[in-house]
Amino acid sequence: MIRINLLGRARPKAARKAVPLEGALQAGLLLAAVVFSIGVLWYEWAQLDSDAQKTNAHISQQQREKARLEDLKNQVDSFEKEKTVLQQRIGIIEDLQRNRTGGQELLDALANTVGRTDTLWLTSLDRKGNTLSLSGSAGSINAVANFITELRRSGYFDQVEIKETHQDESSKTVQTFVFELTAQFTLPGAKAPASASASTPAPAPAPAPARKG
Repeated sequence: MIRINLLGRARPKAARKAVPLEGALQAGLLLAAVVFSIGVLWYEWAQLDSDAQKTNAHISQQQREKARLEDLKNQVDSFEKEKTVLQQRIGIIEDLQRNRTGGQELLDALANTVGRTDTLWLTSLDRKGNTLSLSGSAGSINAVANFITELRRSGYFDQVEIKETHQDESSKTVQTFVFELTAQFTLPGAKAPASASASTPAPAPAPAPARKG
């Protein structure tokens, strides 16, 4: 149904409620505080994220450096092992070289020395460098003493020392003495010449007696 206003009066409008200015100001300040807090939190988060990225980058760099140092250490250890092996090989070669030097002269000198000693036989010879260990048997104690004397006289042996000598009880029919001694083998040309002492001038011959006229 259509209603017609015959009186010509306008319907009163609803009165607008006035918003207090103080409430609007408080809302604005609250909004600004919220925005500022969000900004501060975002800034702090950005700083922490940046620091975390720098820390992770530093950790990665340190891990790479650690891996490089470990690889370098492994290389050094490998070089040290190779150095040790090479030094051992060099030592063996030097020992063989020392033992080979003068080998024929050693055998000849021993053969000649034993040949000049009666009733004496060598049973073993051990050489380490220039140090000799000799073992043998002899018919008497004097034969052992003569052998030591011949060794010293030969010019090839120094520091001859008797280690042990005793009668062989296992031999019932023939008296036998076993002995052990050590000596230093040196080639005559390798010995350092002794310092020549000041020679004393020979005394002048006595003058011949004057002939009587």
